[in-house]
Amino acid sequence: MRADRLVATLLFMQTRGRVTAAEVATELEVSVATARRDLEALSTAGIPVYPQPGRGGGWALVGGARTDLSGLTATEAQSLFLLLGPMVTATPATRSALRKLLRALPPPFRLEAEAAAGAVIVDPARWGERDEQAPPPVDRLQAAVVRRRRVRFDYGRAGIRTQRTVDPWGLVDKDGIWYLVAGTDRGQRTFRVDRMTDVEVTAESAQRPADFDLSAAWSEVVEQVEQHRSTLSATVLVPTTLLSVLRHQQGRHCVVDGPLPDGRVSVRITAPTPLMIAQQLAGWGTALEVTEPESVRAELARLGTELSERYRLPRDARSTVMP
Repeated sequence: MRADRLVATLLFMQTRGRVTAAEVATELEVSVATARRDLEALSTAGIPVYPQPGRGGGWALVGGARTDLSGLTATEAQSLFLLLGPMVTATPATRSALRKLLRALPPPFRLEAEAAAGAVIVDPARWGERDEQAPPPVDRLQAAVVRRRRVRFDYGRAGIRTQRTVDPWGLVDKDGIWYLVAGTDRGQRTFRVDRMTDVEVTAESAQRPADFDLSAAWSEVVEQVEQHRSTLSATVLVPTTLLSVLRHQQGRHCVVDGPLPDGRVSVRITAPTPLMIAQQLAGWGTALEVTEPESVRAELARLGTELSERYRLPRDARSTVMP
C-alpha cells in the first residue's frame, strides 16, 4: 500500500539524510518512477522534503535525520497525516504503520496529527455531476476538522439558501465531489461542499463524539443514499453470456434472481425512476428483455421512437448503406 511506502520513505530519509530516487527504489523494492512519485507527493503535501539539484544531489529532508520525527513542525505533521489518512483504511498493515508513525511524533503534535489522519476519506464512486464553478473551500474545512472549530456557512439546495453553523467531523472526496460530515442540532448531517458559500471557521470549539469513525459514518451515508436511489426495480432477462458484463455495469443495482429454461437469467435492475432504468438498458438493444414494470417498457419504447426519428435515413440513402 502507498501509505506504507510513504512512511517508510520518510523514515529512510531520516536515517540517510539525503537519498536518490534510485536508492529509495532499491530500499523499498519499487520502480524508480514509483519512488520519485512518492518523494514528490511528500514534498507537495508540505513535508520538508526537497530535491537537491546537481551532481551528488537527490532528495533531502530539511531539519536533519532524526528517527523520532521531531524535526517536523506541527503544520508539517498535519500535512503528512492529511496525505496519509485517506490511504490507511484498507488493511491492518497500513493502520499499523500509521499508529507507529503517530507514536514517533513529539507529544504536542500527536493529537492534531491523529485528527488530521481521520479528517478525510476517499470514495471513488460519484453521485451526480460536478459543479465546475468556484472551487470548494476544502483547505479551510480540513483545518476546522483538525482543530475542532465550528464552521458557519450559507447552504443552497433546491433553490433555497439557509445559514448553518455545524461541528465539522470529517471530509469525503467522492470522485472529485467533496462532502462534509458534520454534527448539527438535529444530529449528523452531510453537506455537499460545492453548495457551501461564505464559509467561516469560527473560534468556537466543535464537539465530536469520542467514538466517531469517519469511515463507518460514511458507509452508513452511502447505504442510505443507495437505498433511496434504488426505489424502483425492473425484471430483465439476459443471456448467460452477457450476465457478467451487465453485473459489472450495474454493480450493486443488479440482483440475480436465477436461471431460466431458455438459457437466459432473470435479474432485477434498480434505480430511482423508470426513465433512468430505460436509459441504462437502451444501449443493449434487443440483447436484453424487460418484462416488468410496464413503466420501464414504455420508456424504452419512447426512447426507441425518439432515436429512430432523429437518426432515420432518407429513403434514397437507405439503399446505399452497406450491410
